[in-house]
Amino acid sequence: MKAFLGMGLLGSNFVKAMLRKGDAVQVWNRTASKAKALEKDGAKAFDDIVDAVKGAAIIHLTLKDDDSVNEILKAASTGFKPGVIIIDHTTTSVKGAVERTAEWKAKGFTYLHAPVFMGPANALESSGNMLVSGDQDLINSLTPQLSAMTGKLLNLGAEVGKASSIKLIGNLFLLTLTAGLSDTLALAKALNIAPADISALFESWNPGAGMPARFSRIAKGDFSKPSWELNMARKDAGLMMHIANEEGVKLNLIPAIAADMDSWIAKGHGADDWSVIAKDNL
Repeated sequence: MKAFLGMGLLGSNFVKAMLRKGDAVQVWNRTASKAKALEKDGAKAFDDIVDAVKGAAIIHLTLKDDDSVNEILKAASTGFKPGVIIIDHTTTSVKGAVERTAEWKAKGFTYLHAPVFMGPANALESSGNMLVSGDQDLINSLTPQLSAMTGKLLNLGAEVGKASSIKLIGNLFLLTLTAGLSDTLALAKALNIAPADISALFESWNPGAGMPARFSRIAKGDFSKPSWELNMARKDAGLMMHIANEEGVKLNLIPAIAADMDSWIAKGHGADDWSVIAKDNL
């Protein structure tokens, strides 16, 4: 028997996928109607969180943040079966994941943080990526079950909290990627270029394809053989900001990047590869 707490878009689709695989799942949500809605799929919904976890050998969570995870686990704990395994898919702080691992172990229970790079569709289709780290014996024992929930289970090793770290790093990249696309659309608007034309460009030219090689180059820390000089990149950033300002369009990322470029140029790195702006973070 499994229990699942938190029936948002991700949690509810995880439950639907489990039910389709023949699992018995007890569900709870703060807004009870969201849990009740899954009864038509075969779940057993509970208004009382303690009742929802009774008899469950594994309890899954998809909640909002550290506070909600701590609150919900505390509220449910009187119904925990001895030796229950808690698997938390919530994106939380690293400190919180580490503290909960130790706290619940001291109480005789097992807590594993397993955040995901998965949207609701991935949860329903059992695709995407799930991250785990920590007790390797525990992870090995859970691998068949967790692998069934996702396209790829990424075991990041024995360091408790590393999965939390990698999840936050990945989410940061997604945030900056989307912000970059927003600036791209802003400049296109200023230049009277339709979004469809940008989409067509990316169908022919995929800038993401070069990301692994660029990151590897940055990580090596050698910026002396430029493919795009910092001076030239800064010139282009200036053109972008000038056009946007003329057309009354706001760029969010480019002005901050340009200021960073100016700092590195002032330190004598104008002829280096433009990615030298990442040097201090190595």
